Amino acid sequence: MKPIKKKSAKKSLPELPVAEIAKVAADAALASYGIVGLVARTSLLDAAREILRLEDFEQGIYVRSSAKGYAIDAYVCCADGVKIPEVLSETQKRIAYEEEKAFGAVFSAFNVYCADVKEKGK
Repeated sequence: MKPIKKKSAKKSLPELPVAEIAKVAADAALASYGIVGLVARTSLLDAAREILRLEDFEQGIYVRSSAKGYAIDAYVCCADGVKIPEVLSETQKRIAYEEEKAFGAVFSAFNVYCADVKEKGK
């Protein structure tokens, strides 16, 4: 009896435009309750963190690809007076929903980090 050869179950990761992935993630994050804006990862160490303008969303959203799929890191500024873990959890769910709706199930991780807390409107 011959041994059964297993077919390779490797799926090739589709080529998606990283800028489009970041744009969908930024729109989803900014539409979430309790999020004031996006913050650049490089400014995490700075004392004065600056909320990014909508045109500069790429600095607050990082997209990486691996064998398992694309992973998204979002660095946000939360509003003062909200439950930060709840806001981050809901933002993560919203980003995941919007990305999978737009591009399909090619994502391995959605990470949302609170880089700063500010009063809304300041």
